[in-house]
Amino acid sequence: MYFNEEFETLPRQALEAIQLKRLRAVLERVYNNVPFYRNSFDMAGFRPADLKGLDDLQRLPFTTKQDMRDSYPYGLFAAPMDEIVRIHASSGTTGKPTVVGYTGSDVNMWAELMARSFVSAGAHKGDIVHNAYGYGLFTGGLGAHYGAERLGASVIPMSGGNTKKQIMIMQDFGSTVLTCTPSYSLFMAEAAREEGIDFRDLKLRVGIFGAEPWSEAMRAEIEAKLNLSAVDIYGLSEIMGPGVAIECCEAKCGLHIWEDHFIPEIIDPVSGRRLAEGERGELVITTITKQGIPLIRYRTRDITSITYEPCICGRTHARITRMSGRSDDMLIIRGVNIFPSQIESVLVGIEGVEPHYLLIVERTDNLDTLEIQVEVDEQLFSDEIKVLQKLSKRIEKEIKDILGVTCSAKLVEPKTIQRSEGKAKRVIDNRKS
Repeated sequence: MYFNEEFETLPRQALEAIQLKRLRAVLERVYNNVPFYRNSFDMAGFRPADLKGLDDLQRLPFTTKQDMRDSYPYGLFAAPMDEIVRIHASSGTTGKPTVVGYTGSDVNMWAELMARSFVSAGAHKGDIVHNAYGYGLFTGGLGAHYGAERLGASVIPMSGGNTKKQIMIMQDFGSTVLTCTPSYSLFMAEAAREEGIDFRDLKLRVGIFGAEPWSEAMRAEIEAKLNLSAVDIYGLSEIMGPGVAIECCEAKCGLHIWEDHFIPEIIDPVSGRRLAEGERGELVITTITKQGIPLIRYRTRDITSITYEPCICGRTHARITRMSGRSDDMLIIRGVNIFPSQIESVLVGIEGVEPHYLLIVERTDNLDTLEIQVEVDEQLFSDEIKVLQKLSKRIEKEIKDILGVTCSAKLVEPKTIQRSEGKAKRVIDNRKS
């Protein structure tokens, strides 16, 4: 089932022809309208007319989040403000927010791609979409909202928070599709259990979860606890918002990235060299249809790989693997590179451990140390101390065996680790303070 079958199933040759045509147009647009890109291209000795094929994209420099901050707020806009109908921004937790502007055409394109994404996940026009992504400057809420409306589904614009009411609304309104972060879905499951509510009694069928990395083990737990099919969606505010890529419900094996609107590359995050199909590295995206703020070779910092192998669903767009983390979130502990999602994969596979954890990194006597605080279920926590000691040692051993890093595991009571209605905070790195 497709939302736009013609474009979702384009042969590779036709897809690349569209990409080249649209890439030429967007390079002309930014060169003529954005001083940053004109200077950047000139320094690289490149003019838009020099583009002969898609491989020539490698000749252009990258755009980074810092470039966006340096151009705050509107310096990278390629359209005049009287054509900008929407403004979103990142949270700005590590500096000034990155600001993005949308023309009317951009908003329509976003709705189209989110509608495609909903159908890929298994949603349809008759669904009731319970949208628990945050509304406001964050792109998640309005992105999902417009996409569900474009599909023709009914939308419940809940936003985040007030979890008990969320569950009541899902019960009373007959919600069939849930959209939120994966960690918040498990928080909902926990809250429902406390209220004596079984998700098997609800009508939820599909869950579309994104905005943070999550593992296959976490997918299995979400599907078991919420009684739905859990699908991974990817996006970022700088590029568009949610709907840049999504899994199909048929395969759940990689996220289809909508290549008629975005050109993906995978690079070595250190050297910047483009990597081959199947190699894991940093995702770089060039937008080829955005008008408000097109971005050329934007470094997402998200770690993934790409495949062009045919998918059983019939969509021809490339697939990126589930994000394993971010190049700027990677922890280096005594020379070992690890991502929080890798630790999560180990923890979720251990019986008695809850899906709530916190990584605390310290530096003592010039040596890095890693403490993993993890909740255990209520029954286990009340057991004798030697049972808890055995579980703690097992966690430490499995982390060491699988990831090659030494840690200390601290078991904490249920509901001790702070919950989040948005992106979960997983790491406290005190080496930076």
